[in-house]
Amino acid sequence: MIGLLSLSGCSPANRSPDAIRQDTAKATAAAARDTKAVAQGVFDGLKAKGPLNINSATKQELETLPGIDSAAADRIISGRPYKDSAELPRRHVISKAEYDRIASQIKAQ
Repeated sequence: MIGLLSLSGCSPANRSPDAIRQDTAKATAAAARDTKAVAQGVFDGLKAKGPLNINSATKQELETLPGIDSAAADRIISGRPYKDSAELPRRHVISKAEYDRIASQIKAQ
């Protein structure tokens, strides 16, 4: 809000009221968009509980991992238990590329 007030206060005197209104509307829309992104980031951060345990995660939880679809989640579940998460590509449950995308987000306990 302060930025919006300073934006209109610093504008040259020869600017039309319509131009000031349009600039203010653009700044307000950008601020609203940024605020929504920040709020979503806070929500995502609070929701994250650390690495997902592949030995106990539900199918829906596994599907939240990047690149893991329903079929891959089913393969992970049917291959349980795992001693460590690196067994996924070794046992050809998922590809090495898929594993590399999710390795930091999973664990086996």
